Amino acid sequence: MTAFDRPPVLVLMGVSGSGKSTVAHVLHDKLGWEFVEGDELHTALNVAKMASGHPLDDADREPWLHRVRERIDAAVAAGHPAVVTCSALKRHYRDELRDPHVVFVFLCGSRDLLLARLRARHGHFMPPTLLDSQLADLEPPGPDEQAVTVDVSRPPPVQADEIMAELAL
Repeated sequence: MTAFDRPPVLVLMGVSGSGKSTVAHVLHDKLGWEFVEGDELHTALNVAKMASGHPLDDADREPWLHRVRERIDAAVAAGHPAVVTCSALKRHYRDELRDPHVVFVFLCGSRDLLLARLRARHGHFMPPTLLDSQLADLEPPGPDEQAVTVDVSRPPPVQADEIMAELAL
């Protein structure tokens, strides 16, 4: 990973249940950076669609990705570091969010682990039944993308420490 002339915007990406929000909160607490919860940028229609067990398609995600991009652009323009959660499952979604100051942090784990986490989670709009559709859509970052991969089987503070060490934060 290249050195940054200023702290980057980290986009924590991965399927539902990978721990994006949890790890982002740990990073926010450790670094004091702005935290942007991507789930809060979904339209009410998108949330209702997912809550009813229907996966989003590219057209559904377009306005959401635009709002995530606006938040990234604001942080970059202000020169402020940030931690942003966004599934960013497909490369062309990441292309929408890409910037020289953006680093994608791919949180990955086994289907069994992710499913167990989703089943144990309460009060979230994303049902466990959508995991397989997300895994089918997932295109892990390629070697040409500015990204780090983190195994989610370890505790979130360990994951955050790994991210900080990998990026020299």
